[in-house]
Order: sequence, then C-alpha cells, then structure tokens
Amino acid sequence: MSQVQPEILIYLTQTCPFCNMARRLLDGKGLRYEVIDIGGDWELLEHKTGRKTVPQVYVGSHHVGGFDDLSAADASGQLDQYLTE
Repeated sequence: MSQVQPEILIYLTQTCPFCNMARRLLDGKGLRYEVIDIGGDWELLEHKTGRKTVPQVYVGSHHVGGFDDLSAADASGQLDQYLTE
C-alpha cells in the first residue's frame, strides 16, 4: 500500500530566484506541489502566510519557510519526515 503525499504549497513570484531554486529542489525529489503566484500582491502573501518574503513553503500542516529553510530541512531529513506524516 503506497502512502499519499501530503499537499505541498509554494507561495512565490515568477521572478524570484529563490522560488525557482525551491521548485528545482522539490522537482528533484519528484514531488508534486501547488504553486500560488502572488504576483505583486504582498498584502495577500502576508495575510495568507504571516510573512513578507517568498518563497513560503508548506508541507501538509507544516510551515517549512523559505528556500534556506527548505534546503536545510531537506539536508537534515526533516523534509522527508514531513512527507511521511
């Protein structure tokens, strides 16, 4: 029996290099994710995430954070843990 991957959401803008790196990291792991492009609506981002920077990554009920946080979670194995919860 295969486990269902939790929903992954990424709040981003199309021109953000850190957003692109986050997408490449998730693509490299073969993960499916939903992209929410905030465009220039920074108020929407802050309202939805409580943060003022992109990307903002959520795995299931866990707020992972930005690219540096996502990369650190991947390196430490924490991301894989989130994916199995």
